[in-house]
Amino acid sequence: MEEVSSQTLEYAHSEFKRQNYKRAEDLYTTFISSCAQFRECEASKLASAYNNRGQIKYLRVDFNEAVEDFTSAIQTDCRFEIPFYNRGLIRYRLGFFNEAKSDFQQALKLNPDFEDAKDSLQQTLLDQQHKTERGY
Repeated sequence: MEEVSSQTLEYAHSEFKRQNYKRAEDLYTTFISSCAQFRECEASKLASAYNNRGQIKYLRVDFNEAVEDFTSAIQTDCRFEIPFYNRGLIRYRLGFFNEAKSDFQQALKLNPDFEDAKDSLQQTLLDQQHKTERGY
């Protein structure tokens, strides 16, 4: 079973890199479902599948489902900084600055050299300050 799942995940990653997002999403879903059914998946691989499927949903502007996948990735592997960052981006775009700030800070706690997270945190703090100054 593990062999089939690993092949499915590798194929999903290659389709993702080729920007064949629909196919990649289907493969990630297959991998995630088989992990749920057989409970024999490495946490890091399952978290990666959730994260990448979340990115596909993000690109589709399906923010709620993307946040669900990023949250599942975090719950699966809480040491994986990328889904914190990705979830933070959506929360930032939706104007949930406190939640975005928290996600970016957690990403930086896990990886202090994560430049995109540093930049996003700075921008979130700036925008939050501007929002407060404007009184809304």
